[in-house]
Amino acid sequence: MTLTLLFSAPDRTWPAYETVLPQALKTAGIDADLTRSAGPDAVDYILYAPNDMLTDFTPYTRTKAVLSLWAGVEKIAPNPTLTQPLCRMVDPGLAEGMRDYVVGHVMRYHLGMDRHIHGLNGAWDHITPPLARDRSVTVLGLGELGQSCARALAALGFHVTGWSRRPKQIAGLTCVNGPEGLKSALKTGEIVVLLLPNTPQTENTLNAETLALLPKGARIVNPGRGSLIDDDALLTALDAGQIGHATLDVFRTEPLPQEHPYWAHPSVTVTPHIAAETRAKTASEVIAENIRRGEAGEPFLHLVDRAAGY
Repeated sequence: MTLTLLFSAPDRTWPAYETVLPQALKTAGIDADLTRSAGPDAVDYILYAPNDMLTDFTPYTRTKAVLSLWAGVEKIAPNPTLTQPLCRMVDPGLAEGMRDYVVGHVMRYHLGMDRHIHGLNGAWDHITPPLARDRSVTVLGLGELGQSCARALAALGFHVTGWSRRPKQIAGLTCVNGPEGLKSALKTGEIVVLLLPNTPQTENTLNAETLALLPKGARIVNPGRGSLIDDDALLTALDAGQIGHATLDVFRTEPLPQEHPYWAHPSVTVTPHIAAETRAKTASEVIAENIRRGEAGEPFLHLVDRAAGY
């Protein structure tokens, strides 16, 4: 039987998938008609990123699952018309990109590279950085991306503490959870990496109270979600020296408005949401595997917990 797959995403997304997705489906042995337009009663699976063309999933009574093209599903999961199973994208290419970004900026902070890049102005300022094993890094969020980054940092020798809402045990990491675990993780975090999902529970995870728990001069790397940080509280902590520097890749409003104080702040590095991007080739392989599973009656990969929002 030929399946009907509706690719419903912003127009700019299609060219990256137009060739590689049919090839991934063919390799997986899936006979499918991949289309950008189909009657709701004919659609077996929806490959989806938020767009104005499809916001009401009610007519798609035949659809077996909605497969997100993005890792973040906070703009999809709350939709009350979505009753079909929703799977988020866990793309190996995205995880590798995030790992590279996080490791790069943690190492930049660890080695004090900014001092040399910006110039010592003729001062032979001989400061030797500590070894990685003598530096504590805290990773907030131990999902697929958080675990990938935390393991990579631990492999380099850093003492890594990972925090999650629910208890986890991961070899090579110190894992803590819950409100008290968050406090303990922050108190040791010389460098803090934020990789939490965007939910009401995670909004402003770093605020005036929690920023004050960090060691004085701590560094922050946020490639997760802009809502994880109270911007005003961070700016105050930076101005007071409580936080030494912040590298921010995600923001509440994107593109970051030109008048935002982050742009000109000497202790903030702004990167334009480049930490990680879904790679069409590897993402297509994930999509094909989930469709194969759906047709074989096997559990879907990366099924979203609608109550938790991720």
